[in-house]
Amino acid sequence: MFLDSLFGWLGVDMGIDLGTCNTLVCVRGEGIVLNEPSVVAVRKGTNRVLQNGNAVGVVAKEMLGKSPGSISVIRPLKNGVIADFDITEAMLSYFIRKVTGGNRLVRPRVVIAVPSGITAVEKRAVYNSAERAGARRVYLVQEPMAAGIGAGLPIAEPTASMIVDIGGGTTEVAIMSLADVSVSDSIRVAGDELDDAIINHMKRTYNMHIGPQTAEQIKIEIGSACQLNEELTREVRGRDMISGLPRKTVVTSQEIREALKEPVSQIIEAVTRTLERAEPELAADLVDNGVHLAGGGALLRGLRQVLADATGLEVRIVDDPLSCVARGTSVYLENLSRWKDTMESDEDEA
Repeated sequence: MFLDSLFGWLGVDMGIDLGTCNTLVCVRGEGIVLNEPSVVAVRKGTNRVLQNGNAVGVVAKEMLGKSPGSISVIRPLKNGVIADFDITEAMLSYFIRKVTGGNRLVRPRVVIAVPSGITAVEKRAVYNSAERAGARRVYLVQEPMAAGIGAGLPIAEPTASMIVDIGGGTTEVAIMSLADVSVSDSIRVAGDELDDAIINHMKRTYNMHIGPQTAEQIKIEIGSACQLNEELTREVRGRDMISGLPRKTVVTSQEIREALKEPVSQIIEAVTRTLERAEPELAADLVDNGVHLAGGGALLRGLRQVLADATGLEVRIVDDPLSCVARGTSVYLENLSRWKDTMESDEDEA
């Protein structure tokens, strides 16, 4: 009890949005203090992080797709869950060290947002990674719950709040009421799948191979889910798959929209499927309350309109959708007693 009070006074309790593409860390009373890519660079064939353990985040992402054969640049999370246990531990350890100023005596309590559809084994991997990285106590919160809290939705009230959180690895859809999830769906189709669709389109249409970072930039700059008032174009550079030589071409927003059609349709299906499973009274609430979009995928042009057309409901993008889940973990940590009936901790798993 004394240690809990001491560490609470030090203000090092933190909430972590452990994302497939980016990891955000909030500290109680300070807000978001870290936002870096979930990427680690190691010596090939080992788990030794380069640059004395500092080739993590922004530094490692700069090496992505450009590293020599002696270096492996790894994204240790895939589809929202841990794919490489040791590298995830190294990444979390680096982020915790960075936030606490390198003080190894500080072992914070940590709230981590996880996809609603993960298994017990995947949850245990999160607990173990966080504890071995330096956390004193670990709590898990479902990503849609964290997103709802971060967006300021009245999820503790007896009314329906619906969130669609489109991250890098998963899309989380949930209808919440009375501080818990009533109906949810989690699909492993999100930002990475959109990028893959663009990469495959460039291969099929132009015989050009591009990297995931280029695909992401195309998605951000000219990607859309519905027709635009003014269609866009972008020059794309890559490697010709026939000659093997570098070349460039110009792509349009129309063709990128067509390439994104399949993953966007899967996201829409997850939303409509969740609505179909809702209790009648909750569904009735959503006529007034609408649907809220969070996560980086919420920023895809026209997605809000496409979802509104498919559901017949008002669809809103939350304030600062990229940091919504991280903000929610921070609020969750500040009010653990309020959420005690829905939270999971490492002690519960023991």
